[in-house]
Amino acid sequence: MAKIKKVIATVWYDKAHMRELRDVFPGAKFVYVDFYDKDTLEREARDADAAILMGDVDPVLLGENTLKWIHCDHSGLNGSARPEVFARGIPVTGAAGRSAPVLAEHAVYFMLQGCYHTRELLAAQAERKWGVEGMGSWRGLYGRTAGIIGMGNNGRMVAARLRAMGMKLIGYDKFPVRCEDLDVTLCGSNGDTIEPLLVQSDFVILTAALTDETYHMMNAAAFDAMKDGAFLVNIARGGLVDTRALIAALERGKLSGAGLDVFETQPLEEGSPLWTMPGVYITPHTTPQVPDRMGRSIEIIRENARRFEAGEPLMNLMRPSDAVDQEKAEGGWARLMNVKLTREQADVLGLDKKLGNRDWKDAKEWM
Repeated sequence: MAKIKKVIATVWYDKAHMRELRDVFPGAKFVYVDFYDKDTLEREARDADAAILMGDVDPVLLGENTLKWIHCDHSGLNGSARPEVFARGIPVTGAAGRSAPVLAEHAVYFMLQGCYHTRELLAAQAERKWGVEGMGSWRGLYGRTAGIIGMGNNGRMVAARLRAMGMKLIGYDKFPVRCEDLDVTLCGSNGDTIEPLLVQSDFVILTAALTDETYHMMNAAAFDAMKDGAFLVNIARGGLVDTRALIAALERGKLSGAGLDVFETQPLEEGSPLWTMPGVYITPHTTPQVPDRMGRSIEIIRENARRFEAGEPLMNLMRPSDAVDQEKAEGGWARLMNVKLTREQADVLGLDKKLGNRDWKDAKEWM
C-alpha cells in the first residue's frame, strides 16, 4: 500500500485553505514552494511523493525525483498532456467538476440573454423607450430543444437545470453516459455523430474537453447542419469552435446569436467582429465562483489522496486523449506559470492582482 510521506504545493490559497490542504496529509512532510521559484521546486521534488500544483506540470518536475502523483488545481489538463509527461509515467489529476454548478448557470445565462434579447432591451431602457420591434415573436426556453455536447460534470449540471426549465434535451459524448435528464443520448464510441443533435437543437451548448478529436468540431459543416436561427453556447474551450466559420454563420444569419466565454485566442482581439455582432454575448473567460471553490478543490485532492494510498483509481486522471497538438495558449496563464522569478521580481508583478489575494506572505503563518 502506497504511503504519502512528503508533499510539495504551489497552489495560491488563503491561509485557512492552506491549513485545510495541509491537514489532508497529516502524516506527511508538507512543503510550500512559490510556483515561480523553479530551483526550489526542483530540489524539493527530489524526495517528494506528491505535488499539488497551481498550474500545469512544470518541466522541472520531470527530472530525477520520487514523485508518484501530481495534481493540477484546474479543470483542463491539455497543458499537462505532453509526451514528456506521459513518458515520465507519473499519474496526473485535475480539478474537473469543482465549478460545474456555476458553469451550468453560465450556460443558462447566455441562453436567456438570447431569448430575452438583452442587448436590445438595455438599449431601449437607456433611451427610455417602451418596447422593442419584433418582441412579439420572442420565445423562451420552455418547450424548446437543447443539445449538450460533452456529458461530463458540466454537461450533466446543464442538463439538470434545463430539464427543470421544461426543455427537450439531447446529449452527446464520446463515451457511454448515464443521465436521466436526457431525452436522447448519443455516444460516439457506439457510432453516433453529433449531426442529429445539431439538426434538432434550438440551442447547442459546448461542455466538451478540448482534444485533437474535438478541435474545431464546430466548423463550417457543423454550422450548416444546425437549425436556422439556432444559438451557440461555448463555456468549454475556445479551440472547439472555428472562429472564422462562426463569424460567417452569424453574418449570414444562419445562427441567431451566441454566448461565448472562451475563444481560440485570449484575450479576444479588439478588432474581432464578435464584439459588436447582434445577438452575441461575451464574457471574458470568467464565471462567478461557487461558494468555497478552494474547499471544493481540496475535497477532490482529499479523495484522491485516499484513493492513492488505498491503491484505487484516481479521479480526473489525465488521459492521452487530453493532448492537443493544435491548442493555442488561452491568455497569459501558461506563460505566467512557466516564468522563473525571484521573490523581488514577483513582488513587482503584483501577483495578488492577477491571482487573487492569498492573505499571507510566509508559509509559517499557516503551517
